[in-house]
Amino acid sequence: MTKIEELQQLISASDNIVFFGGAGVSTESGIPDFRSVDGLYNQQYKYPPEVMLSHTFYAERTAEFFDFYRKKMIIPAAKPNKAHYKLAELEKAGKLKAVITQNIDGLHQMAGSKMVLELHGSVKRNYCERCKKFYDDSFILHSVGVPTCSCGGPIKPDVVLYEEGLDQDITQQAVAYISKADVLIVGGTSLVVYPAAGMIDYFRGNKLILINRAATSTDRKAHLLIQDSIGEVLGQISAG
Repeated sequence: MTKIEELQQLISASDNIVFFGGAGVSTESGIPDFRSVDGLYNQQYKYPPEVMLSHTFYAERTAEFFDFYRKKMIIPAAKPNKAHYKLAELEKAGKLKAVITQNIDGLHQMAGSKMVLELHGSVKRNYCERCKKFYDDSFILHSVGVPTCSCGGPIKPDVVLYEEGLDQDITQQAVAYISKADVLIVGGTSLVVYPAAGMIDYFRGNKLILINRAATSTDRKAHLLIQDSIGEVLGQISAG
């Protein structure tokens, strides 16, 4: 039996699957990750990305923060890929209970997924820090300098910056889904970004599926390990 056939068998036999995904799910949609060869960490900027995307940098050098944020974090041309669409299909078929993502691009929802828990927030949501009015990513993209609300207040992206904590409600929901799942599919993540990566430790089942191009520290715990593109792998799976 091939690994794809084994994956199909595990998916076909379960109606309580949870997917936990990282940057590798979106790189196939043209969104660069942080750690790969052409990722943000290997591009030349005055400061490292974790400094420019920190709460301190946002608070103290807000205009510079938004220059970087507009250029590198909002990718309007990005479209969902085979992985996003297959996960939405599995949810519609009643097999997948939730998508838990470290990504902030909104592509899972664009593909049709309904139960998406965004651990690090979303570029699609931006709020006035004064009156809480909502603004989309297009408004931020086409603003100049520091975007301001009609009330005059500063607008902040609803993303978790470095030095900021995760949303406790989202975290608790994610842990609840993972701990009750029969099958946990972990895809497109190096499992090095904490506290998010630590969430898979709450999985109580024995069917842990890891799909990632590179090796991770959790590989030895996997029931099924597939070192390949998440889109290519899930693209071969039937949701029926």
